[in-house]
Amino acid sequence: MRKGQYRFVAGFLLAPLALYLIFVIWPYVQTIGYSFTDWQGQSQTFGFVGLDNYKALFQDDVFLQAIWHNILFLVFIPVITILLALFFAFMVNAGGRGGAGGVQGVAGSRFYKIVYFFPQVLSLAILAVLFGAVYRSDGGGLLNGLLIKLHLVDGNSPVEWMNEPNLVLWCLMAVVVWHGVGFYLVLFSAAMQSIPRDIYEAALLDGASRSHTFFRVTLPLLWDTVQTAWVYLGIIAMDMFVLVSTMTQGTGYGGGPDHHSEVMANVMMRNFLYFGKSGYACAMGVVMLLLTLVLSVVTLRATRRERIEF
Repeated sequence: MRKGQYRFVAGFLLAPLALYLIFVIWPYVQTIGYSFTDWQGQSQTFGFVGLDNYKALFQDDVFLQAIWHNILFLVFIPVITILLALFFAFMVNAGGRGGAGGVQGVAGSRFYKIVYFFPQVLSLAILAVLFGAVYRSDGGGLLNGLLIKLHLVDGNSPVEWMNEPNLVLWCLMAVVVWHGVGFYLVLFSAAMQSIPRDIYEAALLDGASRSHTFFRVTLPLLWDTVQTAWVYLGIIAMDMFVLVSTMTQGTGYGGGPDHHSEVMANVMMRNFLYFGKSGYACAMGVVMLLLTLVLSVVTLRATRRERIEF
């Protein structure tokens, strides 16, 4: 590359790099710096407290409980979402009967893709309102109304879905899974369409069942896409702020009942904006960042496989 080309490329990269440093890297650096202080947010003065904020974090029962809830989300949300999306993607691409055109999806597969993808066009705030009606704790809620009609629940004592400590986390997971399955169905469908149909036809001619075709052909060839989906869903599971703060009750940004739906993000925002412990909240943010980075690296390494060419 000639000297003039280096200058040309550097000129194009300089502005984006400067913007990235100013609006992405610098806020991270500031947050790390504030986490070592007793900053209260509104004041311009703060004192250096060293590692006191980090020591307090690991003595904070609410924050430790929030970490455990995020771990539960991290385990169940990616697993359930990816399994459902893979199943539906396989059905709409290769789950139908083989015809003159070879292996094909089930009848109406294009329509199913649109239906499954529809929740993805809704924002999480809208989903919180919709599922607030689904999870209403009286007979007017969709779930309770259905259970009452089926005589599975007494109309005088309906289920309080978002106020039951043993149910609230599962209710939140259901919203995230319902919202995400359609997107990953489309993602996996695009990857499946790049797999030559001859591979499926050869497997079926050799006597492979649909399940064997899925586990021995489809899944290995989609592993890179599944790995990427797992990382993105893991990042979503480490957040969950919007749904927890809008769908659950609690002192400042939800988390009820009795802290049974707390996640790290809403505990951090409560301390930052509600209690005015901004330096302490910055320490929580740093812990969240480190946990997310570590989990992403571990996930990528644990799921790494030798690339299969076709």
